[in-house]
Amino acid sequence: MGIFSWIILGLIAGALAKWLMPGKDDGGWFMTMVLGIAGAFVGGWLGSFVGLGSVSGINLGSLITATLGAFVLLFVYNRFVR
Repeated sequence: MGIFSWIILGLIAGALAKWLMPGKDDGGWFMTMVLGIAGAFVGGWLGSFVGLGSVSGINLGSLITATLGAFVLLFVYNRFVR
């Protein structure tokens, strides 16, 4: 999957994760974009690690996996970093 696809998928996943995350988030849209792109990578790694599959293109399964990864990163960021 090309870097442009990773960025697009990460942006969508970050926006979805921020929308699904309850409570106030002080990170802003830039941090959401960064965490979304990183979440696509983390989601792909975690999905491969536990046997759920990986982020293999822009499709529904990859979007769900990337969103879960972004959700995990947003949770960690909100609880431990800020």
